[in-house]
Amino acid sequence: MAHLSSSEDGTAENSPAFDIIQHGHKDLVQAIAFNAYGDRCATGSVDGKIRVFNRHQDGVWRLCDNWKAHAGEILELQWLPPTIYPNLLASLGIEGRFRLWAEDPSAAPGRRFSSRDGNGKTVELRSSRYPFRSFSVKHDEVTRCTYVALLAADGHLTVYEAEDPENLINRNYNTFDDFQACVKPNRGEETCFKVRFDPNPEPCYTALRAGMPTDALSLVVSGLTTVKIFRTRDTVTSSFGAATRSREFYLAIEIKEHNHLVRDVAWAPGNFRGYDMIATACQDGFVRVFRIDTPFNKDDGKSWSLGDILGNTRGDENAASKSSHPRRPSQIPSGIRAEIDKSGTHGERTSTDLPGQIHHTVKMLSKLSVHHSPVWRVGFDDDGQILGSVGDEGKLICYRQLPDGAWAKSSELGMMKARMTAPPTNLS
Repeated sequence: MAHLSSSEDGTAENSPAFDIIQHGHKDLVQAIAFNAYGDRCATGSVDGKIRVFNRHQDGVWRLCDNWKAHAGEILELQWLPPTIYPNLLASLGIEGRFRLWAEDPSAAPGRRFSSRDGNGKTVELRSSRYPFRSFSVKHDEVTRCTYVALLAADGHLTVYEAEDPENLINRNYNTFDDFQACVKPNRGEETCFKVRFDPNPEPCYTALRAGMPTDALSLVVSGLTTVKIFRTRDTVTSSFGAATRSREFYLAIEIKEHNHLVRDVAWAPGNFRGYDMIATACQDGFVRVFRIDTPFNKDDGKSWSLGDILGNTRGDENAASKSSHPRRPSQIPSGIRAEIDKSGTHGERTSTDLPGQIHHTVKMLSKLSVHHSPVWRVGFDDDGQILGSVGDEGKLICYRQLPDGAWAKSSELGMMKARMTAPPTNLS
């Protein structure tokens, strides 16, 4: 792996330029992912191979492992948090199979992640109906639970929960929820599906004051021209007289601002602002940024103290019975009744007024047309302060938020091919 730098010492610490890395793939690189520290990089190619690089103390990126991960092209890659041991890398192939790769730190370089000779252990999830087209993984540092959201080509969303939070490679994943998130496309129609979890550890403080539990899961789903936000609500079921708390996703709000195919969607970290932000990349050449609010009653008698905001939302077994819609013990629904009450069960979830649902509003902050071509990728930095997008012209455009809340272009990065000329030689 070659490392080129404009500095003479070859280190990236004192170099103002970018590192040009020869990835070594024999085909087009389709997916790339960095870990939380930025010192590990995984690349996925159209030929189904994954290459992992480590950045060493001298600033040089060196190859760690290279293996055949999928039969076809790799659609998406994601590193799990470094607090999980061993290091885990998730991948999704064009054949629709989701795989989780565990690193073996004791193995020699070149065998850390790969499954050859039994060095690597993989978890595989696949759909029996339609192939998966997008995935997202969320790890809760408090409960140590890990959730995997998989969106299929027919718009069906399945969320899995690891059975053993301390051992994610035990191959036992339970179905947390399963429903139709998007409309099923017509045969021959061009499609694009994306799903992303809320990267924030907890909902924003305004959502907590509105009554959302602190352990609520949130995700954004894009399918064709629709973008939907789903959150979980607490439900209580009764089995043999014992009340059991469970959770299910409900449609929080639908964003209806797109008339063309939505290629990508991103959820901004840093919800300390008091609201959430969603960015979309659309086929019409626009990057749209939306603000998601959860209005609350200012006369609810609560203050902004931690006790008033959290209240009983920590979510013990009796949290749902203490909500704004209390039930007497005789009114606790049975398991069959709870399944009937679910908003659409495995069908399409619609916005209803069931107990535990929080009202959401959406406002478009910016509609950016810098690319003047279809936009393929969009994403926020780890603080949610910088937004980046990539279009058909191959340029990376970065945006920053203005004091009035709107977003504006801040920088542009483009790669140019230049023919290198050899310096003249003195033949005398």
